Amino acid sequence: MGETYRDKLWELAVGQYGYVTAADAHEMGVPVVELGKLAARGRLQRVGYGVYRFAEFPAEPRGHYLEAVLRVGADAHLAGDAVLSLHGLGLVNPQQVTIGTPRRNRTKVPDWIRVVRDDVRPEELTAYEGIPSTTVAAALRSCIPTVMPERLLDAVDTAEREGLVAPSEAQALRNEIGAR
Repeated sequence: MGETYRDKLWELAVGQYGYVTAADAHEMGVPVVELGKLAARGRLQRVGYGVYRFAEFPAEPRGHYLEAVLRVGADAHLAGDAVLSLHGLGLVNPQQVTIGTPRRNRTKVPDWIRVVRDDVRPEELTAYEGIPSTTVAAALRSCIPTVMPERLLDAVDTAEREGLVAPSEAQALRNEIGAR
């Protein structure tokens, strides 16, 4: 018996915390209409415009971050305090997941997502465990005006220890935070 559309989507979803998008389906050669059919049969949950999740996939805290990025769409990424929260840095616990995008966002998102216009340089973008994001260094810089300096300095130290920022970058961040 051949591989079903559901099987193809599941294989992709395993690497994406259980999520698939209409764009993913199109890219895989799965007719987008199949997502709706799977959702109607209870095999997928529609969580946002063009964003679906396999309900039987175990929920993971990081999946919440990826869902927020996927709901905003192409070119979206975690930004600012959301990046720090993802890594457990700076003792930040934002009520909303901050998602940056270089374009105007017209997609309706739930209240737990905050969309900001964020034109970052390509070298400031990366992915952590499959989640598009600004680099930790860029996130730390963007939080200088809003997070207490002591917390940011602790976050820089932890990020350096964990290899999320290079030693030279960590020192530059300490200088910027200290100059505030």
